[in-house]
Amino acid sequence: MAPAPASALPLDLTGAHVLAHGLGGRTDLPLDAVTAIAGGGAAVAASFLALTAAWKRPRLRPDGGRPLPSGLARVLDSRALTTAGRALALAATAFVVAVAFAGPPTDRANLAPWALFVTFWVGLVPASVLLGPVWRRVNPLRTLHAALCHLTRTDPSCGRRPLPERLGYWPAAAWLTAFVWQELVAPHRSDPRVVGALILGYAAVNTALAWWFGRDWFTRGDGFEAYSSLLARLCPLGRRPDGTLVLRTPLTGLMTGAAEPGLVATACVLIGSTGFDGITRTTYWRDNVDPSSIVAGTLGLAAAIGAVTVLYVAAMRASGALTGEDPAAQPGRFASTLLPIALGYTVAHYFSFFVLEGQTTFILASDPFGTGLNLLGSTGYRVDYGLASPTVIAQVQVNAIVLGHIAGTIAAHDLALRTLPAERALRGQLPIAVVMVALTCFGLFALLSG
Repeated sequence: MAPAPASALPLDLTGAHVLAHGLGGRTDLPLDAVTAIAGGGAAVAASFLALTAAWKRPRLRPDGGRPLPSGLARVLDSRALTTAGRALALAATAFVVAVAFAGPPTDRANLAPWALFVTFWVGLVPASVLLGPVWRRVNPLRTLHAALCHLTRTDPSCGRRPLPERLGYWPAAAWLTAFVWQELVAPHRSDPRVVGALILGYAAVNTALAWWFGRDWFTRGDGFEAYSSLLARLCPLGRRPDGTLVLRTPLTGLMTGAAEPGLVATACVLIGSTGFDGITRTTYWRDNVDPSSIVAGTLGLAAAIGAVTVLYVAAMRASGALTGEDPAAQPGRFASTLLPIALGYTVAHYFSFFVLEGQTTFILASDPFGTGLNLLGSTGYRVDYGLASPTVIAQVQVNAIVLGHIAGTIAAHDLALRTLPAERALRGQLPIAVVMVALTCFGLFALLSG
């Protein structure tokens, strides 16, 4: 949840407060809801039928892809690029924290809430999907951790205690749940001082945990790094098992087939939280629930995440029963195939928010401390709401949800074919297809009922 301006955002605005993502920014989307929902569900169902007829063997090869030119690969893997990226990320983080505490006191004029909830949280998605695990590369907490280990003469790779394998992505799931609660439910969520305290607290706790468990903590324990790295599995730029940088089919990175603790929970948090955000935009929620109620918001968020989890786990257990596989093992094995759905929901709910309200970060950065500066020449500028028309927004949002479910269906199909004969694999995917269609229809309903 970030501060959202009214029809424009000059610094002389008064009364600007917090709204949800771009989902709530436009209510004039030129779509017939019933047609869009029915069409989206039908498209996902048709894709499943097409897969059963045309996709008889695994096609997504984790060891495939075209190697990048050696010179480009050396530049991308260079230590100098990593050092520059980390220095820039650390400086930007310190700057945002300074503005949070020393800048203007209101969210309408302070850069920090916009930088955290729009530029970073939303911008991390396209950056990771297009460029790979960028946050792991530049994470400023890794820089702080290295400095702390140097001062305390601690081995940064080992820490003080080994990191339990069973934790997996569970810490990341917990952090992301806390963040989306802060974003969607918590009072005063866009207060600049609260944002500054949130960043400092998050940095302190995760740096301390990495010092204790070693730097591998960041891989699955730091919610933002885990989020970026998981989405990066969909990036067309990836690595083969031998470390070679390659251009690959985007879904290739999902073909692990190994159960990773906490991955189901992490993916369901991402899907359920965006679904809940959509629910809060429906007329039913607005007419029957007090939007300021922390209890209602918390219960609604928990219910949305729980419903997605139950649907997915039930479908995968039914799939295991139909194919003779261990039902308890199925949810973990196919958890990575939820990531395209999470990406689709994220694009649908954040697209207009990022493109429109995201301009505010640049506008406020020109005079970060409210002293009358015009560093970037953008002081006094207004958000250009004509940058994305209602038609474009509608097309992006609907297609993102539908294509996300189709991509998830394709990934699950290919992964199933790797371990089962085609006949059994198709039989086992029937429950998954039903849930995919249901989630598509629900996602479009939430999207179009505002």
